[in-house]
Amino acid sequence: MRKTILTALAFTAVLGGQAQHRADQQQLDNPESFSMIVLGDPQGYMKYDINQPLFELCTAWIADNVDHLNIKSVLCTGDLVETNECITRIRTMVNQTSREQWKCVSRCFGRLDNKVPYIISPGNHDYGYRSAENGRTEFPKYFPLERNEKLRDVIVSDYPNRMGDISTENGAFRIEAPGWGHILIVCAEFAPRDEVLEWAKKVISDPKYKDDKVIFLTHSYMRERTGELTDNEGYKIRPANWGKQIWEKLIQPLPNVDMVICGHTGKPGEFEDATAYVKSKNAAGNTVHQMMFNVQILGGGWEGNGGDGWVRILEFYPDGKTIHVKTYSPLFGISPTTKAQAHRKGKLDDYKITIE
Repeated sequence: MRKTILTALAFTAVLGGQAQHRADQQQLDNPESFSMIVLGDPQGYMKYDINQPLFELCTAWIADNVDHLNIKSVLCTGDLVETNECITRIRTMVNQTSREQWKCVSRCFGRLDNKVPYIISPGNHDYGYRSAENGRTEFPKYFPLERNEKLRDVIVSDYPNRMGDISTENGAFRIEAPGWGHILIVCAEFAPRDEVLEWAKKVISDPKYKDDKVIFLTHSYMRERTGELTDNEGYKIRPANWGKQIWEKLIQPLPNVDMVICGHTGKPGEFEDATAYVKSKNAAGNTVHQMMFNVQILGGGWEGNGGDGWVRILEFYPDGKTIHVKTYSPLFGISPTTKAQAHRKGKLDDYKITIE
């Protein structure tokens, strides 16, 4: 009798788990698709302890949906922290030291370890003391390759950082993608040096990857709304290449770069002041899709909640050429009360692109 009761209780528990209804379960348009998730600059979450759980909610949501949304990788545009090495408050409201910020963002990404590759292109705030005064960074310490088996499975090349350390700041990752063959994702440090661009060019031009679709991920590349390329930014870090030089030296000359993804720019205002999308022709006449996505000023501006939980879902259709870009907030979606606000449908928020 006792065994029968325990069995019944266990069966009820299983049914209960299966019957749970999520507030806003996301679905792929096509069950044969796969997806990638783009995380905009998280620094606004990290600088205040009260904001930090919101970014952990984002990575927890991703971890929970790796299988459901067939997530192949997570791409982050950098500025993981507000300050790389600082123990003194730089503004009245910032209440986290750099070490506290690095520990928190590391813990948040830890939810994805050994579940999905995450590829991060560090930003200006991840270097120097407060903001890229030099090439010092705590990134290799808190994000060693070895922590994530899924990442080490897909890395195919790397290049030393500005301090001469081996790091995934400059890395190339090859993802097997159903219907697409392989996708080569190359990420670069903030304002990459000439030698980094030369390394990236050599990797992308390697005959082994000639049939791959290529995504280039970097922090500073284009500006909000207009898509104007960045140039001559006032950071002390040198040598440096900005968006204009990255286009001229790397993206435009190569025939097989399909997409560039960046963050960095933005200003308080409309949602459109945190994003951009433009198409340009490279030297071979092929279209390069360029997307900027930076959430730090959403959710209340520079001193707000860090980004209202907004993420990008890139759904790659099984036709091998169509990507559906969607903008979603797990923060709003987690509650039936706010789920109607969890989806952005503007022209810069929800659109499809075709890879040639």
